[in-house]
Amino acid sequence: QVQLVESGGGSVQAGGSLRLSCATSGCTDSSNAMAWFRQAPGKLREGVAAIYTGENSTDYADSVKGRFTISQDNAKNTVYLQMNSLKPEDTAMYYCAAGNLPQWVVDRAIAIRVPGFYEYWGQGTQVTVSS
Repeated sequence: QVQLVESGGGSVQAGGSLRLSCATSGCTDSSNAMAWFRQAPGKLREGVAAIYTGENSTDYADSVKGRFTISQDNAKNTVYLQMNSLKPEDTAMYYCAAGNLPQWVVDRAIAIRVPGFYEYWGQGTQVTVSS
């Protein structure tokens, strides 16, 4: 049974930073990608950042490029999302996801655009950015 547990959310002022963590347990060896998605009230879930675990390559949404960094620590079975220069529009529930994405998704580097391909999801951690 694969479990993903997010932590690190909270309330910060605009311009501040947070680091989200996603601790995985169970067998995730079949997953070739992990990602962070977010959903604000009344909005659709959107992909924020993804990491292709075998290649250690990454993808980001345009709205967070240059501000957010996704990384993985295989020894700790943890994926991180470092968020800097936070803006009020970053306010959302942030979810960690793991999946075994088809090769055509990996080749096109569109992991953040295909939430339906992720088999495992965490419960989410709230991020609130005030102006």
